[in-house]
Amino acid sequence: MGREAVIVGVGDLPLNGGRIVGGGSILQVQARAAKAALDDARIPMSDVDGLLVAGLWGVPGPGLLPSVTLGEYLGIHPRFADSTNIGGAAFEAHVAHAAMAIEMGYCDVALIVYGSNQKSERSRTLGGRPPILTMQFENVWGIPQPVGGYALAARRHMHEFGTTEEQLAEIAVATRGWAALNPAATMRDPITIDDVMNSTPISDPLKLLDCCLVTDGAGAIVMTTADNARAHGSTITHIRGYGEAHTHWSIGAMPDLARLTAAEMASRRAFEMAGITHDAIDLVECYDSFTITVLMTLEALGFCKPGEGGAFVSGQRTAPGGEFPMNTNGGGLSYCHPGMYGIFLLIEAVRQLRGEAGARQVQNVETALVHGTGGTLSSGATVILANN
Repeated sequence: MGREAVIVGVGDLPLNGGRIVGGGSILQVQARAAKAALDDARIPMSDVDGLLVAGLWGVPGPGLLPSVTLGEYLGIHPRFADSTNIGGAAFEAHVAHAAMAIEMGYCDVALIVYGSNQKSERSRTLGGRPPILTMQFENVWGIPQPVGGYALAARRHMHEFGTTEEQLAEIAVATRGWAALNPAATMRDPITIDDVMNSTPISDPLKLLDCCLVTDGAGAIVMTTADNARAHGSTITHIRGYGEAHTHWSIGAMPDLARLTAAEMASRRAFEMAGITHDAIDLVECYDSFTITVLMTLEALGFCKPGEGGAFVSGQRTAPGGEFPMNTNGGGLSYCHPGMYGIFLLIEAVRQLRGEAGARQVQNVETALVHGTGGTLSSGATVILANN
């Protein structure tokens, strides 16, 4: 490949109690994350000519033009810009879009950025979505957003396949086990199946510990050509395959409440592009907005058959020491969840592939699958990464 696109830098900001250390405006925290990733890549900000941004900040207002607003703040004039927002899966899609732009010569150095200070500003107000367009059929009846839609999917999955609440709890416990190994994780105290089962009911059958955190957060990723990476002495992570899809926004339009069609479509494309099978994947980082998200994603990605997700995750299979390492930084359930989590899945996968994950490092990781989910089980984007 003449212009192979590779990931060369990642960066995120430390949290304390779910808030970004040192605080800052939404533009400031994104700028600091961008600098951290560029320093990691050994590439100066002045070389950036591609900017990919998604977020809910500053809407209405400057956030309606997020890449333009952030580009002005960073002092860069990109010749390739992408503000695609498909929810938490946006950043996996951005990696794909940046790879295509780099390979086609539209840009040489692409910067992917996300930031949110929703916890500090107490701005998580999704329940106030106006009942217009497709939302007119749901919000007027008081469905809690977004947890209500995920709860409906969970209950349907239980009805069709016999999935249990205890099996969902296995996911929360395993993820907390990884968080205990991550000094940056917001929630690190061990929990048990009983702790999850006895936590506060939120939207039947989901309980408090089935739900992701509400935190601040900022992260960034730098991509360039393999040749440019070598010239700068950057550490290279290869992009072997990617795919993206979306099927609905309102939960009433989901094609099948017990089946994550968008993830099936996106991952199928990624595996085809990578030319590998599931046996080649050493590590999985998948979006865990809720425990049901993980279970349905594993089925859709093809690691188990539809209806077998509950059995697949049982016995702490995905916990530290288990045979299927997954969400190794503690995930959205225990590490952080600043509104849109997908960029942090990618950052963790890169660090694992580099062998930089410290106490939570999985041994002999050569290939990692990252999958983001957005909306209300609405969108999916898959990226397959490798270190050689």
